[in-house]
Amino acid sequence: MAERSEIPHFPRTASVDAYGKGGFYFGDMSHVGSLLFLPDAVWGWDVTRPEQIDRYALRRVFDNANAIETLIIGTGTDVWIAPRQLREQLRAVGIVLDTMQTGPAVRTYNIMIGERRRVAAALIAVP
Repeated sequence: MAERSEIPHFPRTASVDAYGKGGFYFGDMSHVGSLLFLPDAVWGWDVTRPEQIDRYALRRVFDNANAIETLIIGTGTDVWIAPRQLREQLRAVGIVLDTMQTGPAVRTYNIMIGERRRVAAALIAVP
């Protein structure tokens, strides 16, 4: 049996139907907390502040780099500029990083999913 963290919340890509109140609504489901939206699944993400974002926090993104061209990071209500090292690590595996607050990140991610782009989103939940 796989550990809880090894089981996706949703087994395919999904757009975000709504966000706020500490969580997200997607695929007729809801989740309290932050999420990673990858091309093949939606995963719980234990990040609550942008300062926690590093290669380890994004390991699923790195593991799926061949399927991702753009990573959108929703930084909650904070504005955050990713450290140069993280940007370089993502660029080295062919991923362009774009950071913005979670609201604009959700909207941008949904547009890109609608355009069938190879996009992933790492979204910090907002109140």
